[in-house]
Amino acid sequence: MKEIRSQEDFDRKIKRVIISKEEIAERIKEAGKYIDSIYDGRPVLLVSILNGAFVFMADICRAVTIPCEIAFMRAKSYYSGTSSSGVVQITMDLDQDISNYHVVIVEDIIDTGRTLNDIMKLLKGRNPLSIRIVTLLDKPSRRIVELEPDMALFTIPDHFVIGYGLDCGEYFRNLPYIAEFNEEEL
Repeated sequence: MKEIRSQEDFDRKIKRVIISKEEIAERIKEAGKYIDSIYDGRPVLLVSILNGAFVFMADICRAVTIPCEIAFMRAKSYYSGTSSSGVVQITMDLDQDISNYHVVIVEDIIDTGRTLNDIMKLLKGRNPLSIRIVTLLDKPSRRIVELEPDMALFTIPDHFVIGYGLDCGEYFRNLPYIAEFNEEEL
């Protein structure tokens, strides 16, 4: 990616907004109600996959009204650029026993599904009471493994997206909306 040296460089890489901050806020309320309705009175652990899902996790945990705990993992499959390397590396794991929890994975985007598939295998092996996936974005046209979220707030076409925690080269996470990245500006 070309170096970002100015606000103009930054803005030029945003092709168009595809999901507004208002649309995101509305769907997050729905996701909170969904989680509340399933787990009322049961031990819930919301697990966020860093770095991309941190903004989504912050909003989801505020939308959930039942008692819950949060935890974080970090997995990496994009090293630089806009396509997955195909190699998933867990770079930060949970440090707690999850066998007494209903685990809800809070993910930013499901693309090929490789990263989340590997995380699901790892977590299922730790015998949680149950495990579900709530993702902000689902891109099923790119899926190469069999994996379906329990709830996807938005289904999107095959565009490289940025904003609301999602990045390109660590930039754009601070955008309050989801935008299509202008790949012509790479």
